[in-house]
Amino acid sequence: MIKVDMYTMCLVQDGDRVLLINRPSERGFPGYIAAGGKVDFPESLTDGAIREVWEETGLKVKELAYKGLAEFVDPEENYRYMVFNYLAQSFEGELLENPPEGELRWVPIKEALDLPMQPWFRRRFPLFFEKGTFEIYEIRNQAAKEQIKETVKMT
Repeated sequence: MIKVDMYTMCLVQDGDRVLLINRPSERGFPGYIAAGGKVDFPESLTDGAIREVWEETGLKVKELAYKGLAEFVDPEENYRYMVFNYLAQSFEGELLENPPEGELRWVPIKEALDLPMQPWFRRRFPLFFEKGTFEIYEIRNQAAKEQIKETVKMT
């Protein structure tokens, strides 16, 4: 039997800046990342992205643009981990005063990569602003903590 986990990530853009969450170590994935999380069954991927942004930031995003898929598979464990990535340039609401995942910060796009962030998010970040969609596909052996293969495509 194959186990599949589906997540979303939604980068909120306001002109030349983006909203990032500075996640502390105890929350997992420390450093600056976009809002996102697990898709609840039976919600759609887009609804999951909208819900996660609202829960983590207080903003209601609209008119999401699908930007691409980042996934890894572990053939030894029959496991697939998929993250569906979106860009939102339209939103309403106010940022949460006490966000659950970490400090919220509007960051100029050109300065974002200077911040501490997970390597997988650093690799993915510029792809949100490319024309078209991306696909990052990685084969891993999680037990050995080893990457076997990775491909990145833009379409």
